[in-house]
Amino acid sequence: QLTGSRADIIIADDVEVPNNSMTQMMREKLGETVKEFDAVLKPDGKIIYLGTPQNEMSLYNALLARGYEMRVWPARYPTLERAEKAYGGKLAPTLYESLQTNLEAVYGLPTDPKRFTDEDLLERELSYGRSGFALQFMLDTSLSDQDKYPLKISDLMIYSCDKDTAPEKMVYGIFKQINELPNVALAGDRFYAPEDTVGRLEYSGSVLAIDPSGRGSDETAYAVVKMLNGFLHVPAAGGIAGGYSDETLKSLAHLAKDHKVNAVLVESNFGDGMFTELLKPHMQKIYPVSMEEVRHTKQKEARIIDTLEPVMNQHRLVIDPKVIQKDYDTVQHLPPEKAMRYMLIYQMTRITRQRGALAHDDRLDVLAMAVQYWVDQMAADVDSAMQERKNELLDAELDKFMSGINTSSMRPSHSGWF
Repeated sequence: QLTGSRADIIIADDVEVPNNSMTQMMREKLGETVKEFDAVLKPDGKIIYLGTPQNEMSLYNALLARGYEMRVWPARYPTLERAEKAYGGKLAPTLYESLQTNLEAVYGLPTDPKRFTDEDLLERELSYGRSGFALQFMLDTSLSDQDKYPLKISDLMIYSCDKDTAPEKMVYGIFKQINELPNVALAGDRFYAPEDTVGRLEYSGSVLAIDPSGRGSDETAYAVVKMLNGFLHVPAAGGIAGGYSDETLKSLAHLAKDHKVNAVLVESNFGDGMFTELLKPHMQKIYPVSMEEVRHTKQKEARIIDTLEPVMNQHRLVIDPKVIQKDYDTVQHLPPEKAMRYMLIYQMTRITRQRGALAHDDRLDVLAMAVQYWVDQMAADVDSAMQERKNELLDAELDKFMSGINTSSMRPSHSGWF
């Protein structure tokens, strides 16, 4: 639409929105598209961007490298230290002067009380979560600091998970990058397939973890995790809207049957086990299997990170690409600004140890619950397990050989066998 146009001043109003900046590929495309402004602009003209960053790797940060100047007007007055550290001299001069001259009087107050009252901002902070509020209302994109986000998708291995068998050993590497899947992680974080696989065996076991929906806009989250030689494979994970409906309960029972799980884990913190009692009749009818309730007392964010980080750092968590694609597709009916918050990969790459870091964490929480089930058995080293299996096969061959020798040495006689 810009071809053939000319302008002295171009005002780009909210060119970055959730619909065009959700994934790294979308952000790169947007960054190239706005370069068209330079071709339209007349000599000595101006380009002005007005907008709110939609993610930590915002286009507006990239514009600084192209020679633009930035002014930031957050919804609240930050601390003076935060103003200098997070905004790096980009805070609006009028706000910065107020902090310098009267910090105690203005800190924490709304910068524009006619638009957002203090009560309104408190409600929005509860709704968005701390990281979401810091980005959308405080316009603080410094959260892209890698140290604050310990879980990275580059530590995963993306591999199609069979329902019954898996590779005996998988070799991690960064040479088989996967670009076809929607990537809502931070910039520079990529999906990788394993470099190589060795052998194939049946899984040691399989578990289905369920986190029932509580209230409001939560969903019933689930994750199937299977184990073999210390590797944890995720062939299915996601969320189901519907809470305690029969349709939801039946879907979970069929999921357990399809993946031949050995146990079903149910988060019991909400409802005091009511969900388990409602699920039992459906499980008994469709797929009888043991059910276990899990109750957590540790802070959620710390528990999730403490469970997943060691496993991911060792590249022991394998996720089926269909899980990632479905994770993205199943939230596209939601408004873009809400859709990302429900995605497993978004939750995984945005969680911090700060309480309330995520507005929604159901899909990540249930994955951590399933992984925790297998963590105690993760001590079995893959190479040791393979060597043990070789020894078992060798012993079996030796027994067969010795049995053949003993049989051939026996000869018939008139009085019997000797």
